[in-house]
Amino acid sequence: MRALILALLLSSALAQTYTVKKGDTLFRIAKAHGMSVRELKELNGLTSDLIHPGQVLRLTGKEPLAKTRFLQEGLAVWYGPGFHGRRTASGERYDMYALTAAHPSLPFGTRVRVTNLKNGKSVVVRINDRGPFGGRYIIDLSYAAAKAIGALSATRVRVEVVKEE
Repeated sequence: MRALILALLLSSALAQTYTVKKGDTLFRIAKAHGMSVRELKELNGLTSDLIHPGQVLRLTGKEPLAKTRFLQEGLAVWYGPGFHGRRTASGERYDMYALTAAHPSLPFGTRVRVTNLKNGKSVVVRINDRGPFGGRYIIDLSYAAAKAIGALSATRVRVEVVKEE
């Protein structure tokens, strides 16, 4: 019985780590495990992007990831000057220089991390508007949010809920 418990504990601990293989990059490892490069570096106390084969990286902190978290991947676009100062669906005025976004279904006030899958940059934005409607886009970012992650043209992103209001 003790051996079984020990095996379960070890497998649980191993599931929260990753051993670097030849050719791995922080970006590739982070993307494969639903993290940002910054999160991976902070979790492992890394100050540079250099990693080496055989190095063991932690993938989760003390608390396990929630089993039901919202993750969505697709294209993001941004909206700006034509809407700046107009009312959003939530009733507040749109500020293209604030870190906000429009999403078709997430509740207003929800904070989501949007990660540019091309460069690994991410930003946390607050949902305060509705859109995009139809088409192939999953989120409309404010100009400031799009600029922060280098997504000033249609860009493939991952959207993950950080906190629901």
